[in-house]
Amino acid sequence: MTAPLMANDLNQPTMKPAAPTGRRLSLPVLLLVIAGALALTSIVRIVTGADGITNVSQMSTALQLAVPIGLAGLGGLWAERAGVVNIGLEGMMILGTWFGAWAGFQWGPWTGVLVGIIGGALGGLLHAVVTITFNVNHIVSGVALNILALGATRYLAPLAFEGHQGGSAKQSPPVDSLGSFTVPGLSDGLKSLNDHGWFFVSDIAGLLGGLVTDVSWLTLIAVALIPASWWILWRTPFGLRLRSCGENPVAAESLGVNVYKYKYLAVIISGGLAGLGGVFLSIVANPFYLEGQTSGRGYIGLAAMIFGNWMPGGLAIGAGLFGYTDSLNLRGGSANVHALLLLGALLLLVGAIWLAVRRQYVKAVITFVVGALVFAWYAGTNEVPNQVVSATPYVITLIVLALSAQRLRMPKADGMPYRKGQGK
Repeated sequence: MTAPLMANDLNQPTMKPAAPTGRRLSLPVLLLVIAGALALTSIVRIVTGADGITNVSQMSTALQLAVPIGLAGLGGLWAERAGVVNIGLEGMMILGTWFGAWAGFQWGPWTGVLVGIIGGALGGLLHAVVTITFNVNHIVSGVALNILALGATRYLAPLAFEGHQGGSAKQSPPVDSLGSFTVPGLSDGLKSLNDHGWFFVSDIAGLLGGLVTDVSWLTLIAVALIPASWWILWRTPFGLRLRSCGENPVAAESLGVNVYKYKYLAVIISGGLAGLGGVFLSIVANPFYLEGQTSGRGYIGLAAMIFGNWMPGGLAIGAGLFGYTDSLNLRGGSANVHALLLLGALLLLVGAIWLAVRRQYVKAVITFVVGALVFAWYAGTNEVPNQVVSATPYVITLIVLALSAQRLRMPKADGMPYRKGQGK
């Protein structure tokens, strides 16, 4: 009885696949958690006087820095939902930065966007051939792709950019802007409300103001790709078949799914999304290609995907968190990070109380002690070293992954070798 039902689900376009199941926060609870975090942040802002942690400029910068991380993570989600581990996201982003800038300064920024996506997709195709057709270890292939992309762009950059005005062996000529938009009236109103410094209300105004002030058109496209990916992967027969390849490819093959085809499509799309993240760096964040421009954002995108439990919504929250901490480097870094020490201490205190309520006393004590140490650091200093500010995004990445590790559930066949007909 079960097999015919599954076969019907996989092959009938008119049927809607079920939404993903599992323990997840409901929307009201999630909004309550976000509101609580904002309230604590507001308290910290008032106590410390670090108004920069929630102003419009900070949030706008955080959004800009979150986009390439989110696109890389979204690329990783597509590949891993089909069962292919994609450590090569960094290399695909590098290809996107180079190809995007190379085409952008010659034929315009939108052409650069398209060519950058193609460059990343080519990296995805190479990763797919090596891992799917030749069954090479996915981690080895991804690392090799990262090294290859770095070496290839380093070799090609002098050939393509030297001799052009503004170009050099490590930098491309400038690329024209894609343009941006600001919602008139609403942007000014939110900024004015944020400037008042009121508890909670001004912080929400700063958050919303960053979403409607000087936003690139490519940012709008990137944000739209989050719900679009969710709808395709969880609400269409195509998405159901693709995800079945990452859960049980043998069963999927027995029901007529061309597992190789779906894996190839997923990894190529993954490369295209990572390439788009690279394009954002070389056309929007900076109007030129620069060697080392990705700065490990492909790996942080992979961490955001894991933090989000291989789900688009969680991935977006993770990318926003990492983008926010990264933005501290650019705007009042030392003072803002010092204020966030107090926020961290308060969050750890709340966590300790929550663990104690759930009778996990050992974890509660450890959490409380760590929180007390963080508070002592805050109280005993007036600023933090610049090295700590620079390392903050990466430290947050490790902490978040450590705290979320127990609730993660990766696709069952993710990274496992597969050969056509192996189930016979």
